[in-house]
Amino acid sequence: MQQLYPQVDHNFVYELNKDMNFSAAHYIPDARAGVCSRTHGHTYFVNVTIAGNNLDDMGFLVNFRDIKTIINDTFDHTLINDLPELKDKMPSTELVAKTIFDMIDNHLSTLVHQPKCLQVFLRETPTSYVVYRGVR
Repeated sequence: MQQLYPQVDHNFVYELNKDMNFSAAHYIPDARAGVCSRTHGHTYFVNVTIAGNNLDDMGFLVNFRDIKTIINDTFDHTLINDLPELKDKMPSTELVAKTIFDMIDNHLSTLVHQPKCLQVFLRETPTSYVVYRGVR
């Protein structure tokens, strides 16, 4: 999965990137989505960019395992439409990326040294991806 991702300009001392993938199904419940209105699956590839100026007492900006757990425990082998985080929303790649960003950002806000989620890069297919950076 070695790939270069769009860079985020920032002035933080540390930047961490975590790559992972998960398999999930979804459908867009709107006839305008064409064949995507039918249930179908993807192997999503995600990269999360986190930055900060301080490390925790283990010398981590954030534990890679925690980021992977948050994403995989929520999304892997699910029907995304059924997730509470996306219930009654269109589970587009854009909204899935925003949801991942929000989940990571919420976790980071509990950490004493306050790292920040800068972007989520989410690839749905080999030719289609979304970058979500949040509002700062």
